[in-house]
Amino acid sequence: RKELLSTFDEIYILNLHGSSRIGEKTPEGGKDGNVFDIQQGVAIVIYVKLEKPLKEKKVYYADVWGLQNEKYEYLRKNDVTSTDWQELDVYKFEEQFSKTRWSKKYKTGFYFFTPKSVQALLTYGNYWGVDEIFGKWSSGVETRKDYLTTDISKNHLKDRVLQFTNQQNTDEALTATYKIKKSRDWVLREVREVLFRRGFDSNLLINYSYRPFDNRWIYFEDKFIAYPFRRIFNFGRSNLYLSTQRSTSASWEHILVNKYVVDKHCTGELSYSFPLYLYPEKSQRLLSGEGLSEANPIVNFNADFLKAIKEALGAEPAPEEIFYYIYAVLYAPTYRKRYEDFLKFDFPRVPLPTDYELFKKLSDLGKELADLHLLKDSALQKRGREIGFPVSGTNTVEKVSYDEENKRVYFNKVQYFESISKEIWEYRIGAYQVLAKYLKDRKGRELTWEEIEHYGKVAKAIKRTVEVQGKVDEAMG
Repeated sequence: RKELLSTFDEIYILNLHGSSRIGEKTPEGGKDGNVFDIQQGVAIVIYVKLEKPLKEKKVYYADVWGLQNEKYEYLRKNDVTSTDWQELDVYKFEEQFSKTRWSKKYKTGFYFFTPKSVQALLTYGNYWGVDEIFGKWSSGVETRKDYLTTDISKNHLKDRVLQFTNQQNTDEALTATYKIKKSRDWVLREVREVLFRRGFDSNLLINYSYRPFDNRWIYFEDKFIAYPFRRIFNFGRSNLYLSTQRSTSASWEHILVNKYVVDKHCTGELSYSFPLYLYPEKSQRLLSGEGLSEANPIVNFNADFLKAIKEALGAEPAPEEIFYYIYAVLYAPTYRKRYEDFLKFDFPRVPLPTDYELFKKLSDLGKELADLHLLKDSALQKRGREIGFPVSGTNTVEKVSYDEENKRVYFNKVQYFESISKEIWEYRIGAYQVLAKYLKDRKGRELTWEEIEHYGKVAKAIKRTVEVQGKVDEAMG
């Protein structure tokens, strides 16, 4: 965008929207059509180069929302002169941006070509980015072979790994059986050489945060996994991970707490994880027959951030309290709406607390949210039929659909979960519609009774999450 401003004198942007990729709707919440029947949103942009160049270039912007035929009608009736353009003060925006903490990271600025609030920028830009708050972080684990290295069933994964460690099985046979494609980052011969040398180790079969509320199993052997990121992820040790994304084109809902090793796609296309604690390198590797050393964890907050929060509150809260405060802020609906334009471009930024009582209230709400998302909240453990499963059958997931009138989630022709409102059914964490994703990822499988119980708990957790989000908004004002 900066280059375009240096090349052209006037830029006219008519945003026709219509992106189904990010589920665009009109400002009133209605359906927004696409002029080309494609998924990607569309814009008409006119670039003007004047004979006498302008010192400060001009950017004009306008939106066209509505159904496809309404957009066609608008385009037939209007041209550049009749369009109600909004002039964007790009240079003023960049001048204000340069005054924020955020600008230290992006010295060249953003040069936005859509309307943005300067006041919101000045506020948000002086918050602390989560990448400034935490000392170390990385993208989630990338296996490059999920279907081999992970599984819903611990026993199935164990059996598969044993097939790879069995020297009587040839590489050719395994390639044919598991349809293994060649990959630069996962070479079968190299993987098997390590497995032969180390042998099967049941300690390396560990829980894995694969998708929201979908914990699976992974065999955490370095060569078996393309990118394990051991400096961040450890197992057999108590920890919390804040998983989020650096950018997104969709509305921002990309935040989730995890306690297990986290997958790269846990919240979407590229999830990053920020651990609350770090453990010394020597305690991060499990070898057969050895256990973990009792090394003390190191709090993974930057010293400058801890100093700032201590000065703001007049006291230094416990690490967990700070973690939960951050989690609450990032789940506040008003925060997400107010800063939606900026949340799409970088890691989320968090305000320093200014009042200890408010900090404590938000921290407590953040802990409740975290407990809900880790399914350890006491309310979720109570038995009862808040989420019903009234019809017996094969329990096999065939086709997933939602019956809004009866508040039912069907997963085959006769079986369903009931008492699930549309709001809960459509609830998203990151790129995923949680309740739909869980079932669709099990298509063709017979649900175990544990999975059926788990699904009910997830639905209850989401319902309570919405309620707690309201309390967070109320507390933040």
